[in-house]
Amino acid sequence: MLIKGADWLVTGASALAKKHNVSDLVIGLTIVAFGTSTPELVVNTVASFQQHSDIVFGNILGSNIVNLFFILGVAGLIYPITVHTNTVWKEIPVSVLAVVVLYFLSNGFLLHQSNVLTRFDGLILLAFFSAFLYYIYVQMKADRNDPEKLSIKKLAGWKIWLLIVGGLAGLVLGGKLVVDNAVKVATELGISEKIIGLTIIAIGTSLPELMTSVVAAMKKNSDIAIGNVIGSNIFNIFLILSVSSLINPVQFNPSFNLELYLLGGGTLVLFIAMFTGGKKRLDRWESVVLMVTYLLYTVYLVSKEI
Repeated sequence: MLIKGADWLVTGASALAKKHNVSDLVIGLTIVAFGTSTPELVVNTVASFQQHSDIVFGNILGSNIVNLFFILGVAGLIYPITVHTNTVWKEIPVSVLAVVVLYFLSNGFLLHQSNVLTRFDGLILLAFFSAFLYYIYVQMKADRNDPEKLSIKKLAGWKIWLLIVGGLAGLVLGGKLVVDNAVKVATELGISEKIIGLTIIAIGTSLPELMTSVVAAMKKNSDIAIGNVIGSNIFNIFLILSVSSLINPVQFNPSFNLELYLLGGGTLVLFIAMFTGGKKRLDRWESVVLMVTYLLYTVYLVSKEI
């Protein structure tokens, strides 16, 4: 369901872009990014209602780390990713900003002195998300005036939406099955909620991003491959964490600062990588560095738990 859902979603989103003269980048940052972030939204909504704060933060930070280091690494190995100028100078910096804002809000450096993501903090994150959507809207208008030449076949309107809706349904249901069963196994093994959130749940809810970016890379569609990852990371922090904290204030475990440092540092490294080797391109050796970093981080997490 995950593999086929991702394939349908990329095909439908690309056809939608072709039909309305909107670039793949914008579609990747909106429909695809939101669609592949739906499993995180479902998991976090349930976790917040049940007041499992470590799962709320672990899922989002873990998912973003998987997106940035592992998924982008895998996609870049399949096909070196050429990065759009707007992504280099706008979307990647916004992704860094999201981590910085979350760091200050969660650690109580702004407004309050407690390690809690309050409902007011959630409104702040939602305001940033609204600003990001406005940027996408402006970008969309600019792209309509200067449409890209896309080598994508045209599809009937009903077929496009059938592919997108069917793809999203497959992604959500497939992701839920993976997460539900993974949590049962982890609970029986006596693993902490933090580790469950950062690893099993994060990887499970990131499988749609993985399949979507892999399929896009195989189709040599770089804009969707990277737009999906960066867009998802921004959505996860600004939208999903804001919804989570609006449902219930979320207690922040300061040990999650390690993940925030890794995420912020990794996104900065990605920005710098755009000016080394092939300009505005994620080369294969850079993809290997991303993947090795993720593997070392995972080994560190497991060794701490043991």
